[in-house]
Amino acid sequence: MKRTALVTGGTRGIGYGVAKQLAADGFDVAVLGTRSEKDVNECLETLRQTGSDTLYIRGNISEADNCRSCVEKVIGKYGKIDLLVNNAGVAPEKRVDILETTEESIDRVFGINVKGTFFVSQSVAKQMIRQGKGIIINISSISAYTSSYERPEYCISKASISMMTKLFAHRLAAHGVYVYEIRPGVIKTDMTAAVSEKYDRLIAEGLFPIARWGYPEDIAKAVSALADGAFPYSTGEVINIDGGFHIRTL
Repeated sequence: MKRTALVTGGTRGIGYGVAKQLAADGFDVAVLGTRSEKDVNECLETLRQTGSDTLYIRGNISEADNCRSCVEKVIGKYGKIDLLVNNAGVAPEKRVDILETTEESIDRVFGINVKGTFFVSQSVAKQMIRQGKGIIINISSISAYTSSYERPEYCISKASISMMTKLFAHRLAAHGVYVYEIRPGVIKTDMTAAVSEKYDRLIAEGLFPIARWGYPEDIAKAVSALADGAFPYSTGEVINIDGGFHIRTL
């Protein structure tokens, strides 16, 4: 029986790269996004060309009921979820100093990045407990530990995902469900397009030991390895896919 994966935010950027990799690996892939199916049809067709029985679910995960509804649709179609990749996330619409950060921006970013990730995980975890196995992978960021005071809501949300990984890993291990965190560095996507010149310069100046941009495919390969069960005696682990940025140097 084919394995089934749910990828949130799976029609663009890192999420799309992950969905393509999993489809190529033989998964049936359920993709959650916010755009209409017509607008993402090209992405879905690419996944289906691999032989993946791809399901698209349109929904906003900032509300708990929507999270549960989306998960129920996946279970209704496939009867199981072997892998959850929590990738959906947003940055603030405008970068402002922490002293000027608004409640509206906090609510928007936390609603998707933290609340959405939590309640999708909670719903999927209950299904995986019934199955007696499963893998959850949370996509966080180097912003989980790197200060950027012009987007504090994003940094705090990613730090929250780090703790969330530990909590679910602790709770679910006895049920054969393992939880991991992947921390991407600076990845070439539409989210980073507006700051591409800044990072081109920083990369040239030696910001990363591996002196290049990261790409969605780099994250997808890490997801693929974890999804394949290559780390059977590990849970709650953090995988840095950041060009070595996390290395402290003198």
